[in-house]
Amino acid sequence: MDGSRIPAVVVKADEVYSPWRQSGGSVVSIGDRIAFVGTDSQLQADGLSSLLESSAFAIEVLDGKDCIVVPGFIDGHVHLIGGGGEGGPHTRTPEVMLSTLTTAGVTTVVGVLGTDGITRSVEALLAKARALELEGISTYIYTGAYELPTRTITGGVRSDLVLIDKVIGVGEIAIADHRSAQAGNAELARVAAEARVGGMLGGKPGVVHLHVGRGSRQLSQVLEVIETTDLPPTQFYPTHVNRTEGLFEQALELRRLGGTIDLTAGISPNSGEGDSVAAPKAFAHLLETEGDLERITLTSDGNGSMPTFDDKGNLVSLEVGPVDLVFQEVREAVLGEGLPPDKVLKVVTENPARLLNLFPRKGAVLSGSDADFVVLTREDWQIRHVVAKGRVLVRDGVPVVKGTFEV
Repeated sequence: MDGSRIPAVVVKADEVYSPWRQSGGSVVSIGDRIAFVGTDSQLQADGLSSLLESSAFAIEVLDGKDCIVVPGFIDGHVHLIGGGGEGGPHTRTPEVMLSTLTTAGVTTVVGVLGTDGITRSVEALLAKARALELEGISTYIYTGAYELPTRTITGGVRSDLVLIDKVIGVGEIAIADHRSAQAGNAELARVAAEARVGGMLGGKPGVVHLHVGRGSRQLSQVLEVIETTDLPPTQFYPTHVNRTEGLFEQALELRRLGGTIDLTAGISPNSGEGDSVAAPKAFAHLLETEGDLERITLTSDGNGSMPTFDDKGNLVSLEVGPVDLVFQEVREAVLGEGLPPDKVLKVVTENPARLLNLFPRKGAVLSGSDADFVVLTREDWQIRHVVAKGRVLVRDGVPVVKGTFEV
């Protein structure tokens, strides 16, 4: 593409979900922002169509016939530099590649470390996030790992949040898990207080992203900290909360208090976790009983290890978590469960964007928003095109932009 001309992308589809349903399916981005959303006739009337005919623009037209346009997905929990290692050094998963994310519809990603804060570092996670940003998508990270006191770059959670642009919170800190630091309430409250003040000073969300295991305490420690300190429920953002029915019910209690909870795609009775709650079923239940999916997100835990332990805590098997599970479960919720698209899409667009203080710049298809959007086939919800920061990264299901070292 001619670097002297302003890049523009035009797609004329059947409908736009932003994530709420809008009339008209025409979307135009200029540079890295969305310039127009509406009907084709409105596009002509606004004069933007004529303007784009100017030689100042390098226009890329995407075929949107029989398609819908939705916001680019925000995956708030991905092991960008790999995860795992619970079975020894040879079980450490590799770094994620750009097209693995983009072909899953992900245009914004938040990186985490996980169990291993020894052979992996927050510094390396930051470098990987910067690399993916240069390659084409938007990236953020959590400082820290499973343990408390946790790993940081500058020596403290507060200073990481204030001084490092991509750090938006601390996590994933492990609780209710045999791999956690078995920290007490005071230590959990202390790191949450550091994150809160660091977030305030740095203009960041400053949330504490919590890995919740299958331990018997579940979220009781978090609820105790909220009850016995001045920390608000919004300070804590637990993930994997659908791994058991009891944990899910306790997470809904935190949500009722005003907190945001995160479900992990791929966790279901069919995956061997018999007492778990599959995300599409959870969405259906909540829409039936409460009528909305506010303050709920869905993430992949992608590119991390998926360990299976026996009842004595011994590692039995280990797999790599697919990144595309988020899209697959959104698709299942809409097509399989028959849930309204505008409700379901919020859990991977608007809701995480609000949590991360990014809405409406991210998580929306609106004039002025970042040019991050996905074009899906209307009939069977397959990913056709992906645009991130105004650049076409996936066309007709094929990645046209790859990472630096991808073949």
